[in-house]
Amino acid sequence: MNRSLQYLLFTLPKPQVQFLSLSQTLFGARGRSSSRVTEVLHDRVGVSSNRNLVNGFRTFCTGTDLSIKKCVPCNSKDLRPMTEEIANELIPKVAGWNLVNEDGTLKLQRSWKVKSFTKGLELFKLVGDVAEAEGHHPDLHLVGWNNVKIEICTHAAGGLTENDFILAAKINGLDLHPLLRKKATS
Repeated sequence: MNRSLQYLLFTLPKPQVQFLSLSQTLFGARGRSSSRVTEVLHDRVGVSSNRNLVNGFRTFCTGTDLSIKKCVPCNSKDLRPMTEEIANELIPKVAGWNLVNEDGTLKLQRSWKVKSFTKGLELFKLVGDVAEAEGHHPDLHLVGWNNVKIEICTHAAGGLTENDFILAAKINGLDLHPLLRKKATS
């Protein structure tokens, strides 16, 4: 890029952003804006962008906190599911999730009781936004009018990968309490 063009781009005034409703802020006037959803989710649950480039390469967090890691694309022919031993080492990092073996396929599973049918749909929307930002999509089940179950596995690998634990950790970071039924005290 030549210097005069660079100068012109950097000297243009920044647009002013007006106050918008929450839905317009998240989804724009005409539908969903994934970049805005990702930005809001990053502020609330640590969803990172898959567009962080360093020297032309995508970068991913290598720390031990799964909620700040980024799901990686599942399009590799070499993608293999993790062993049950490794899954058992990671399960303590995603409180509330269970490791299940369904017909030889390991999955993460978690259930909630919500206040109403519409609260279940709201929970799905929150989880769906995180899943979309990560590019990794769980199986969502609304059974009866208030029983929500989420199952996560990497279908392309035929079992669990680190992506599944990352998504579970990000779901754990959501504030779901306003949607959930209070447990009866005895």
